[in-house]
Amino acid sequence: QVQLVESGGGLVQAGGSLRLSCAASGRTFPPYNMAWFRQTPGKEREFVGAIARSSSNTYYADSVKGRFTISRDNAKNTVYLQMNSLKPEETAVYYCAAGNRIVTTPGGYIYWGQGTQVTVSS
Repeated sequence: QVQLVESGGGLVQAGGSLRLSCAASGRTFPPYNMAWFRQTPGKEREFVGAIARSSSNTYYADSVKGRFTISRDNAKNTVYLQMNSLKPEETAVYYCAAGNRIVTTPGGYIYWGQGTQVTVSS
């Protein structure tokens, strides 16, 4: 079992930045592939990006490429999502997820955090 806990959400103005963290505990070795998703009420969970277990590869949704960066510190069992130039429409609950594959669909991940709210004001 793996437990994931997100933090770092909050209120930010449009154009601002936030860095989310996802701390993993439990069976964290070997490390899992990690992903970030986001969800707004009434909508499906949307893929934001992912990072391979070795940190050698990252993947992003087209909508966030060039603005968001995913990184990980396996020694700290923590994954980060640096978000720059945030837009009001990116207001959502952001979730991290762990799995054995890198896919863009939520069903491909085994473990999920509880989510952290990000609100971008205009």
